[in-house]
Amino acid sequence: MIRLAHLSDIHFGGENVAAVAGAARVLNAGGFDLTIVSGDLTQFGEIGEFEAAAAWLASVPGPQLVCPGNHDAPYLAWWERFFSPFGRFARIIGPAETQTFKAPGLAVHGLNTARGVQPRANWSKGQISQAQTRTALRWLAGAPREALKVVVVHHPLVEMIGGPMTGKVWGGEAAAQALAEGGVDLVLSGHIHAPFVWPYPFGDGCAQAVGAGTLSVRERGVAPSFNIIEADEAEIRVVAHSWKGSRYEPMRTWAVERRQQNARPG
Repeated sequence: MIRLAHLSDIHFGGENVAAVAGAARVLNAGGFDLTIVSGDLTQFGEIGEFEAAAAWLASVPGPQLVCPGNHDAPYLAWWERFFSPFGRFARIIGPAETQTFKAPGLAVHGLNTARGVQPRANWSKGQISQAQTRTALRWLAGAPREALKVVVVHHPLVEMIGGPMTGKVWGGEAAAQALAEGGVDLVLSGHIHAPFVWPYPFGDGCAQAVGAGTLSVRERGVAPSFNIIEADEAEIRVVAHSWKGSRYEPMRTWAVERRQQNARPG
């Protein structure tokens, strides 16, 4: 049994303090093969926010794989935003462009879909290049065939139908198709602050897009939450756990047969 904790959009500097502390208690209870954070650790990319994020990450068990999000580029330090948008992330948290993790039965590749600046008005939206996709697929091809293959990004590559906001990822649909046809099982993301599981309509239809909620006060109609993902040889289960003010409780469950097409919300 593979067991993953999937968190996103903690937004230190605007975090829900009680929910973040509660998540740490769950993580410290143990039993996870990997803790994944799919971006937006900070609110404004300030050094103090990154330091708070690093301290929190150090307070929970490893191993960990952490990707940046659009909020992790400095909001006010324009010189850095233009010329080294994820330098602070790299110095204080870890690698910003590529993160990988392998364990028996598991292969995870993280990449950065955020950009400091873009040739469009809304810089918060995502981008993914063909080179990033090819790099992830080459690395995952080296994993055993039976391994759970996971890609981690910040922005959902394909829009969640009915979601509270959009990712509008340049290159996202092409990347999603390539990943699905390349045998990826899960593509984990954040950004929209709402949990979801949705099968990509590409290839055999078995690659699942999985979104995590937020642990910040920036709620978009959904209470602070994070996902616990469990996978065995036959099934993947994604359980969104919602903060109830003093504890986390399961909010929604999706069960997906390994390499089968349809998610079953429970």
